[in-house]
Amino acid sequence: MDEGRPLFVQIAEEIEGSVLDGSLQEEERAPSTNELAAFHRINPATAAKGINLLVDRGILVKRRGLGMFVAAGAAERLREERRQQFADHYLTPMLAEARHIGLSVENIIQLLRERAQQSGIHE
Repeated sequence: MDEGRPLFVQIAEEIEGSVLDGSLQEEERAPSTNELAAFHRINPATAAKGINLLVDRGILVKRRGLGMFVAAGAAERLREERRQQFADHYLTPMLAEARHIGLSVENIIQLLRERAQQSGIHE
């Protein structure tokens, strides 16, 4: 756990990561509040707060008497949220800086291709 961020946010992000990497499938039962609390040695209320973040966003759904389950479409919903966050946190500032230094869209694309190739990422 990262001491710089609230534990309940980290719990939610851990479950999100499991949904995105496929280790927690849609319609599958999610870890319970008590399971998360015991595993991370935290207060169950803290774990519940993290789970409730995901319920509020439609990532998890409660099935009365059965527990929390990954919602249908949750993985795609998370991917779309992450795409939007990526654009907001990285692309918008990058484009503002590009405008300041006079780079065109074509220049940016070429720089991106060059860096991707250096990093071993292929189209």
